[in-house]
Amino acid sequence: MFKKIRKYMSQDNAENIEKEIVQDENVSESQEVQQPELTVEEQLTEDLAKEKDKHLRLFAEFENYKRRTAKERMDLFKTANQEVLQALLPVMDDFDRAMTQIIKSEDEAIVKGVELIFEKLKSTLVSKGLEEVEIKAGDVFNADFAEAITQIPAPSDDLKGKIVDVLEKGYKLGDKIIRFPKVVIGQ
Repeated sequence: MFKKIRKYMSQDNAENIEKEIVQDENVSESQEVQQPELTVEEQLTEDLAKEKDKHLRLFAEFENYKRRTAKERMDLFKTANQEVLQALLPVMDDFDRAMTQIIKSEDEAIVKGVELIFEKLKSTLVSKGLEEVEIKAGDVFNADFAEAITQIPAPSDDLKGKIVDVLEKGYKLGDKIIRFPKVVIGQ
């Protein structure tokens, strides 16, 4: 590089530039050296602190991962259970309708047998967390707990804005409503 510079400049200028470059290199080397060096103990203490911090962060991240996966697993079990229970709700509705018709029958043995089966199904679903949403005719309509299918003229003034009839039962799983009851509202 200096040879090319010498071609274009006089000898004196080239030597001055060469000296300045060498001085700049010496200054930058001395600046690096001037930084205080840590003793071996201080260096080891600093390294230990860095490793402890790294370990604590890794441990905290792992704890968060464990909590998150445990929560996801619980949510998965709940939603898997929810899908099965939602699939059985139409069967419960059919059983309810069948029970109203069978009770009209005069054969006590059939009524008793179907009642036992229905109660067994109900208790099994209740043990899995299924609960019926308690709504009946005459209750004040609340859109958070029921779905209004239609409005009809209220049979009496005290039923205006209230539930006149429950067409389909609602169910909840824990605190979450998985099927809203379908109701008719008085207008």
